[in-house]
Amino acid sequence: MYLGIDVHKRYAQVAVMDESGEIVEEVRVENANLDDLAQRYAGAQAAIEATSNYYHIHDTLSEHLDVTVAHPKELNQIADTDKKTDRVDAKELARMVRLNSVPESYVPTDEIREARALVRGRQSLVEHRTEYANKVHGLLSDHGISEDVKPLTQEGREFLRELSLPTPWKSVLESYLEVIETLTDEIQNLEETIEERAGSLEETQLLMTIPGVSYYTALTIYAELGEIDRFDGDKEVISYVGLNPVIRESGDSRIEGELSKRGSGRVRWLLVQAAHTAVHTCNDEYLSRFYERLASRKNSQKAIVATARKMLVSMYHMLDRGEVYDPPGVSA
Repeated sequence: MYLGIDVHKRYAQVAVMDESGEIVEEVRVENANLDDLAQRYAGAQAAIEATSNYYHIHDTLSEHLDVTVAHPKELNQIADTDKKTDRVDAKELARMVRLNSVPESYVPTDEIREARALVRGRQSLVEHRTEYANKVHGLLSDHGISEDVKPLTQEGREFLRELSLPTPWKSVLESYLEVIETLTDEIQNLEETIEERAGSLEETQLLMTIPGVSYYTALTIYAELGEIDRFDGDKEVISYVGLNPVIRESGDSRIEGELSKRGSGRVRWLLVQAAHTAVHTCNDEYLSRFYERLASRKNSQKAIVATARKMLVSMYHMLDRGEVYDPPGVSA
């Protein structure tokens, strides 16, 4: 039997297909009861889409079924239907399982899931803190206050608390500052956990031997790449992160366009920041020579992005070989 399971927040639509391609059962099941369904069809092949809540469901189903997780974007590109309903999606998944044509998505290990939870959790807190800092700036602007105040610093918050604002804006400002301070404390607590986790993993210890790569950057790269042996080479890693240029070919011409920007924008940003640090602060010989050679022919932005890409290539080979950073002519 082949099961297509279209998962939603609280329920899943299931289509069961036999060897001949006939649908033998269609049923909507509460997610909490998927274990019973999996036991009933124990040993069958199944496919689910990689939604936001698929980890737990994948693990539950995998106790009894051979589960493939489908990549959402690739699934939409190759599905042969333009009708999008739960029943249609479930049947399409079942059909693809039967034909062994499911575009498979990576399922991270528990260790990598934990690392992702830490770095993505920190990112979420930072984004919320920035949101409240922007609210503070908006409130000041509404009252004609043009001073360049930094509410994310202790000094900036002390200055803001001394401002004379009319009621109720004084209370609103105080509330914003309290939220910022609470989020700052939580970010610091999480960063301590991230630093501890990065120091305990062989992969992140290797990455931190690169000048400019902090414990947070190292754990983020490890978490977002996952197990390095799932990539066939450094070009595949570059493409996964979205640091590869889009190639346009026409006749005999070949033009490299903008970056594809697939994958995590946060990872690309961190790599570029790490490249800046390696070149401009740590003066790493290997990356600095590469950057300066490109910067003399191209603009500095293109040169630093290319340097970040070269750093990522080094990261791939370091993780693949279990080696510390030691490029030609440079001491780690």
